[in-house]
Amino acid sequence: MIPTWLTVLALLSLATGLVSAILMVRRVRAHPPHMKIMAAVWPLCCLFAGPLILWFHSRHGHGHADDATPFPAVVAKGTLHCGAGCTLGDIIAETLALLAPAVLLPFGWPGLFDNRIFAVWGLDFVFAFGLGLVFQYYAIAPMRGLGLKDGLWAALKADAASLAAWQVGMYGAMAIAHFAVFPAIAPGAEVGAADPLFWFAMQIAMAAGFCTAYPVNAWLISAGVKERM
Repeated sequence: MIPTWLTVLALLSLATGLVSAILMVRRVRAHPPHMKIMAAVWPLCCLFAGPLILWFHSRHGHGHADDATPFPAVVAKGTLHCGAGCTLGDIIAETLALLAPAVLLPFGWPGLFDNRIFAVWGLDFVFAFGLGLVFQYYAIAPMRGLGLKDGLWAALKADAASLAAWQVGMYGAMAIAHFAVFPAIAPGAEVGAADPLFWFAMQIAMAAGFCTAYPVNAWLISAGVKERM
């Protein structure tokens, strides 16, 4: 059985993320960002990092990055941009797997995998990569004046490594939660996407994804492969 205090903590963390996202939506509506896609990026990232994103946005979220913007802040914005697509993709995939488990059949469950989490990770990657690519396209194509084909190719080059690095961090954190933490705190309990504790762990996993994707984004931006935001 999951301890009551932990469920309360999970609900408080999720509520904080949701309230932060709502506040951010109001903020970006009042002051639309220079790059339109960032109007979706900021609230989505609030879902897992809450007040930290509100604070970071107040410091570095207005306008386009210039030479005066500290490089760590530029990298953080680029990483969050990547992470927003991953976050939305993971939320959709996990919810879809909960409501319609048949979507996991092409990913090897049941059958290839005994544990459905590995099949869900496959579904997660498809949605996260696809939506991440869309987010990058709407950042890079307008800035460079590219058409659909060239824009998608540029987006793929700019964000494929970053997206993969984010998912690696997310998978690692969720693996620790699923195979070590959950069994230790709630022996015998099935903690899945219907439980607040699962989404609390997902918030932490998204923060882990940010950490693993940050150095990749630093390299991509330094190399001129990815735009400064």
